[in-house]
Amino acid sequence: MSSRSNPLIRITLPALAAALLLSACGGSKQAEAPRDTGPVEVRAAEVRTRSLVRVVETVGTLFPYDEAIIAAEIPGPVVEVSADLGDQVRQGQVLARISDEEQRYLVAQQEAQLRQSLERLGLKDEGERVKDIREAPDVRRAIADLREAEQRYKRTRELVDQGIGARADLDSAQARFDALQAGLDATLNQTRNLIQEVERFKAVLDLQRKRLRDTAVRAPFDALVKERLVTAGQFVQPNNPLFTLVKIDPIRLRIEVPERMAPWVKIGQIADVSVEAFDGRLFRGKVWRISPTVDQTKRTFVVEALIDNSHGDLKPGSYARARVATNKTDAVRLIPAQALNYVLGTNKAYVIKADQTIEVRDVTVGDRFPNEVEVVEGVEDGERVAMGPLNRLDSGSAVRVVSGQQAAN
Repeated sequence: MSSRSNPLIRITLPALAAALLLSACGGSKQAEAPRDTGPVEVRAAEVRTRSLVRVVETVGTLFPYDEAIIAAEIPGPVVEVSADLGDQVRQGQVLARISDEEQRYLVAQQEAQLRQSLERLGLKDEGERVKDIREAPDVRRAIADLREAEQRYKRTRELVDQGIGARADLDSAQARFDALQAGLDATLNQTRNLIQEVERFKAVLDLQRKRLRDTAVRAPFDALVKERLVTAGQFVQPNNPLFTLVKIDPIRLRIEVPERMAPWVKIGQIADVSVEAFDGRLFRGKVWRISPTVDQTKRTFVVEALIDNSHGDLKPGSYARARVATNKTDAVRLIPAQALNYVLGTNKAYVIKADQTIEVRDVTVGDRFPNEVEVVEGVEDGERVAMGPLNRLDSGSAVRVVSGQQAAN
């Protein structure tokens, strides 16, 4: 029998479907859990103002106190290298030696030239000086010859005046006297030039002796070897770098401070410094350099602190955090850090009104402290703010203030 011929079936099937639908809806309503419409339990804190010393908190980088690239000053093959990476070296310690054979030959040559000139001046060693040019050997000889010629000229002139001497002898004596007078002047000039030549030889010899000393490459200050750039047998030229030395006790910390804090930071202030390698340990330093200019791109200025590093724990190049306690004291309005919520680019505080409902406010924050935050505007002294759970709160939410222990339960 078909459904078209039976009207009973046409009537009962839609009714049955409707009954099943109502039954399903009723079952789902019974499965729903009842919603919690009661007040949200929160912890609360009072907004308060107190005087605080401003602290500059920033990050920076550690730098060596001194760093120097030690280069060769003379050419030649390196015959010895006596320092390597990480070695502690003292001022004046030999780091490497360059062959000194050629320099010793040049020193001997200059010494021989100097001795020859000293002998012509009648000096025994390079430490002596000509006190009176007329005491030089050549000058003394020229003066003696001139005196003898002068005496002969005078005797001859007396004989001629008496009529018993020949006029030709007088002319000859006068000519010789005049010649020796000119010869004395020339000798004086030659001796002066010789004295200058001796001084020049001494300067050249001193320079050559320095070049001989430069074959021993020495540390200019107490330091650590950061890098060795030379090996024994290598031929080096002047200005070739051989070593990089660093002095890290004390060590510098260079930090950048916002320009608005410029009046707060002074030389001599204490800086507490922490590094990642020594978690929980503080290193103490002092501000000792302040840049006189502000970086126009960052709007910050550079401050350097000097930190004792006698044990070598701190290494240049490390990242560090610094807290500099300043002399700036302000009245600061504070709320707990837990009472602040950052939502969509805005800091929000949840103020508990007298009717135990929430008013959400946008707040402007200032400095951050370990457990509290400065609020520049948005809340007033004496108001209470909710500390959590902030994700369940909105404007108009009903709350019930509980203690911290109750909130935990």
